[in-house]
Amino acid sequence: MDAPDEDLQQRVADLMRKRPTVWRRAHGGYTPAQRWVVSFEDGSSCFVKSATGQPNSPMDAWLRGEYDVYSRLSAAFLPRLLAWQDDGVQPILILEDLSAGFWPPPWTGERIDAVLSMLADLRAAKLDGLPPAHELEPNFTGHWGDVERDPAPFLSLGLCSQPWLETALPLLIPAAHQAVRAGDDLVHFDVRSDNICFADGRVLLIDWNFAARGNGDLDLAAWAPSLHSEGGPLPEAILPNAPHWAACISGFFACRAGLAAIPNAPRVRQVQLSQLRSALPWAVRALGLPRLDGPDAPDTT
Repeated sequence: MDAPDEDLQQRVADLMRKRPTVWRRAHGGYTPAQRWVVSFEDGSSCFVKSATGQPNSPMDAWLRGEYDVYSRLSAAFLPRLLAWQDDGVQPILILEDLSAGFWPPPWTGERIDAVLSMLADLRAAKLDGLPPAHELEPNFTGHWGDVERDPAPFLSLGLCSQPWLETALPLLIPAAHQAVRAGDDLVHFDVRSDNICFADGRVLLIDWNFAARGNGDLDLAAWAPSLHSEGGPLPEAILPNAPHWAACISGFFACRAGLAAIPNAPRVRQVQLSQLRSALPWAVRALGLPRLDGPDAPDTT
């Protein structure tokens, strides 16, 4: 039977006060955290997320950050918190089981509207003590500058030529710096389809380790290319008249998608490239840039 080590099994049994009968790996996510859907002898189930138990793992802090949100905020867009334990080595977060919910794509207009309504509720929610968004990613608006300093990884993607990049950077760099992250909204900072679930008439958002205080438009800007890459509308349909966000988000992916694969998260670069192929044409349209001219250039119309 596929199951975690006996220590984790016993800790979950003690926390839930009942005996697990079936352990099933929950696939997804881009971190090395352990993820399990656990069934119990009484017919109930739960989702277990635990750190790796490795010293100085960032997963420990990320799980503590998630627990901070779940423990202090009551909102319809949050999964229910069932249990938490932090032994200082391998924190465990236990949430309601959402494996029977609907995880997009595909998208429909109704589902898109439901997520937009959820994001409006999210940004209006109040939760004190979170870090400002600019502290989580200090260079968030400056990534086209990173590309300018080392263009080879980006150019290796085949989306554009070097002359195109040299023409576009003087417009992309200052536009991205105009994206304002400051604000008092609750910001998730990682809105993507794999973090969105439709269950029991609710739209739920998971993975809260990057929660911050800032401008809620950041979540719209982050979600828009992801949505479009999965068959949704153009990004500007989600966040219109926002060339600064188009430049900022495309720069975030442009400086990462061409880098070497991450050993313990091999799917990340593929996802970043997929979103770049939607975000970069958004920036082209929003800033009136020349048509992309690389051999693998996406359509910009």
